[in-house]
Amino acid sequence: MEFNEILEINPYSLNKQEKENLQTVRLKCLTQLHYEKCNQYARVLDVIDNKWNEMQKVEDCPFLPVRMFKDMELKSIPEEEIFKTMTSSGTTGQQVSKIFLNRQTSSNQQKTLVKIVSEFTGKSRMPMLIIDSPSVVKNRLTFSARGAGILGFSVFASDRKYALHDDMSIDLDGITEFLNKHKGERILLFGFTFMIWQYFYKEIQKSAMKLDLSNGILIHGGGWKKLKNEAVEPETFKSELQRVCGLSEIHDYYGMVEQTGCIYMECECGHLHASIFSDVITRRKEDFSVCDFGEEGIIQVVSMIPESYPGHSILTEDQGIILGEDDCPCGRFGKYFKITGRVKNAEVRGCSDTYEQK
Repeated sequence: MEFNEILEINPYSLNKQEKENLQTVRLKCLTQLHYEKCNQYARVLDVIDNKWNEMQKVEDCPFLPVRMFKDMELKSIPEEEIFKTMTSSGTTGQQVSKIFLNRQTSSNQQKTLVKIVSEFTGKSRMPMLIIDSPSVVKNRLTFSARGAGILGFSVFASDRKYALHDDMSIDLDGITEFLNKHKGERILLFGFTFMIWQYFYKEIQKSAMKLDLSNGILIHGGGWKKLKNEAVEPETFKSELQRVCGLSEIHDYYGMVEQTGCIYMECECGHLHASIFSDVITRRKEDFSVCDFGEEGIIQVVSMIPESYPGHSILTEDQGIILGEDDCPCGRFGKYFKITGRVKNAEVRGCSDTYEQK
């Protein structure tokens, strides 16, 4: 099935069996494509899973440990077709993932993001307040995870304003001017969780200025590790932002540069949701068997998008619990889940090594 056909379907409209049927066919096609076009991927599959073409369901799709995208340049297109290279976030000295996109995959990522996010924001564009500095999107050829997120979400903007200066100080005057310009309109805010807390919330709290964002909708992602170190829980994050600037509509999302476009949005009930474009599986670290619902395991993510690189089935370094499927009180079909933390480094490395040696 062509990806454009999948894009015609409502992101949360298929029940378990319908989604399983659709995704199994697509994943089988993608696995075949990358097996033929990416030598490193073919070698890995030959070693770990020589029965991949007998795939019967989504959980049968062979996966790559996400670490492999840091260790290898995995691509299924010739050099001249590379349209854009994305890199994961990483501290200085850390290896980063490099994801190679052709025009088709890049376009499909953007279209998918629009389909998913529009289910939460509506289809109209809104004035957008970006909780970051403009310098993060300066280089249009190599995108960091932050830059890619900002540019991806900018498609929802009718007007844009960066809330921070290049030195990461808050531009309160500029924000106030922007809000006055769009008084009475619904405002979209976007940023990364830690940066919103560190450079936006804390600075507003310190200032005497009052910002009214009661008609705003905030979408944020990027993980909770740094905030957990400060003992900031998701509930505190939401309640404090509502207290200092009136924000009440706040959605977290889970996503990664290795599968850009297929984000998992948080619904009104506080659950992360898999759309028809992706799925989430939890696996036991001892033997990679599939966990039961309610059982914590290592998260595997699958995506219907990647055609330029073999990133359609990835074992992440995150742990989580699948809470249910097709029965979230918000009414959306698909699996819903929560992230519980990161796998310890030694365990992740062990998982990757074990998997690669099979």
